[in-house]
Amino acid sequence: MREEILSDMKRDFSEDPEYWDWLAKLEMTDSSSKQEMSEDIKLSQMQKAVQVYEEALKIVPSTMMFNRYAKFLMDFIDPQVGESKDLEPSSHIEHYITHLLTVYEKAESIGCLTEDIACKYISLYLQLGRLNEARKLAEKLCSGKLSDSVQLWLLRASIEVRDVTRNSPSPSKADMLSLFELLRKILTKASISEAESLWLMALKLFANQKQYFEKVVDISLISVAKDGGGENGFSLPSAVINFVLQKDGIQHAREMYKRFLALPRPGLALYRNCIELELNLAFVGDKDCLANARKLFEAALATYDQNTSLWQDYYSMETKLGTSETANGVYWRARKTLRDSAAFTALTKPL
Repeated sequence: MREEILSDMKRDFSEDPEYWDWLAKLEMTDSSSKQEMSEDIKLSQMQKAVQVYEEALKIVPSTMMFNRYAKFLMDFIDPQVGESKDLEPSSHIEHYITHLLTVYEKAESIGCLTEDIACKYISLYLQLGRLNEARKLAEKLCSGKLSDSVQLWLLRASIEVRDVTRNSPSPSKADMLSLFELLRKILTKASISEAESLWLMALKLFANQKQYFEKVVDISLISVAKDGGGENGFSLPSAVINFVLQKDGIQHAREMYKRFLALPRPGLALYRNCIELELNLAFVGDKDCLANARKLFEAALATYDQNTSLWQDYYSMETKLGTSETANGVYWRARKTLRDSAAFTALTKPL
């Protein structure tokens, strides 16, 4: 009866990758339900499951099928694998690691290598500690049909940086130039939100390389002018300004934020970061910083005058660092400007 049902299902669903995935995992059902099952039996069932997937690839050689197959093998190789954990092949899984690499190679050869599968392919080499092979593969894939894949380029860049910094704590001029050119290519290709980790990597990598750091800053200005500064989540201008602050001090950071604020449509997140920078020093008695913070609030309100929290922050600053006169001035301006001032007045009172 069981064989008859399976035969009927194969006839009806043989073109469906999910059917093959289910059928292969059916071979492993017993091994997951019986903890004391011998290793030999588990490996025997694994072999049968692999045979199912191999048959599936002959009938449904699709990206989904390769993805399911690769995931199944990876789960078997190391169910606990994580991003920071290296695989340590033992005798009973070395064969399936090699087999998984073969599956990825086959996916590439028949044109079923998607961005996701390609990244997993490269990452497997990284988890195995085979950095050089991961590097060569990433370079090859970035030059092929997946050359427009931002995620693949990001992965390649991280590998190149790791490779150069691993070989020497002080990379050569040629290495730094090579890394900059690669990062420049990707940073101008990807959106800011996509390349967050790469921007932070570039800023850190070139922090003490004035020539390249300034070029990275120039690229960031162009990117922000094109994409915006990032209102939700990662703010590239804020990241650059904070790096400059830590590296060169408040005056250079102030010059930097003025460059970003001079771009079209500076975002509220940028204004807030600049205000916070000035307030941190204003709270320790720097009167110039208080004046700068006021200018920033005024500039921000010129565009975001209906933002209640911005008015509240302005009023809060004046109550702590200003006078009753300046605080009340902000309060009544907010009452007059906000079309709906209920939220503002609910949390603030004039002095």
